Amino acid sequence: MRILVIEDDAETREFIAQGLRESGHTADATADGKEGLLLALERDYEAIVLDRMLPGLDGLSIVKTLRAEEKRTPILILSALGEVGDRVEGLTRGGDDYLVKPFAFSELLARLEALTRRRDSEIPETKLRVTDLEMDLLSRRVKRAGRTIDLQPREFRLLEYLMRHSGQVVTRTMLLEKVWDYHFDPQTNVIDVHVSRLRSKIDKGFDPPLLHTVRGAGYVLRVPDKEPPR
Repeated sequence: MRILVIEDDAETREFIAQGLRESGHTADATADGKEGLLLALERDYEAIVLDRMLPGLDGLSIVKTLRAEEKRTPILILSALGEVGDRVEGLTRGGDDYLVKPFAFSELLARLEALTRRRDSEIPETKLRVTDLEMDLLSRRVKRAGRTIDLQPREFRLLEYLMRHSGQVVTRTMLLEKVWDYHFDPQTNVIDVHVSRLRSKIDKGFDPPLLHTVRGAGYVLRVPDKEPPR
């Protein structure tokens, strides 16, 4: 495995990196949060060992940025913060596992190997489809009825979320949290504006319309029910 270690304590960082190398793995190590984020974005790693409290950029901010950039590298959060709330926060913010300091290297290695086995067993979803609307997650291309639709990055994220939840009503709060990363309502019409633009791109000139407003509830991406024959 090729593993990135982001840990500001020199003794701990060297202990982990040396242990990984002695176990037959490749380890890159850094003490700085910003440098660690750049390495994680630019290079392909099988796993990341990430301290929570770092200079430059804290560990949870690194996790958030990586997930926003669709980097799915398994992350083992390593921290002296070991209360239940700390562990839950680390996992809900995008970490895949959480190990409290002090720790045994044998446990850290076993957890990393378990994370990579879990990742290797998963078959990533690369394409989404709702009737004749198609999204390729790898090339980031969208087509409807074979015609290419150009979307801005935020529109792409919005459509991806709607397609992953096709047939379900998604609320403004859900969209704010999952597409805009807001955990409160900023009292703006940002969602209405983006939904309107997205609707004009994926529905205008096509039949049937797919993106619908559910009054008082939110939005839904679905094929409308056919009217019963008369």
